[in-house]
Amino acid sequence: MQTLLALVYVGLGSMLGGLSRYGLTLATQNISAFSIPYGTLVSNLVGCLAIGIIAGLSGKTELMSTEMRLLLATGFCGGFTTMSSFIYELGQFVQDKEFFFASTYFVATLAGAGLAFALGLVISSFLLR
Repeated sequence: MQTLLALVYVGLGSMLGGLSRYGLTLATQNISAFSIPYGTLVSNLVGCLAIGIIAGLSGKTELMSTEMRLLLATGFCGGFTTMSSFIYELGQFVQDKEFFFASTYFVATLAGAGLAFALGLVISSFLLR
């Protein structure tokens, strides 16, 4: 029964994360600066920030239950972040020989995600004070 409940938490979080990602994609689809997929970029950065906060809070305190981590980190962040979409969109830029956009998108996503995760850890430290 406990495994079934864990699956429900992950599934619910994934659904909410996927819906949020899709909404973000719709909201940003008309941004034309640099012609990069902003919805995917923002969802990856915000997702990494969120999982950094979750990791910081759950690693140092008992504030977050196992179920909450399953719902938020595994479920929501897993459904919200979009590495497979990122790779597909990056491949489209390369296929279209748009190497400047491919490079910009690649660096912005990976460097931004690493920085967002680190910022999430810092934010969680402040929240625990």
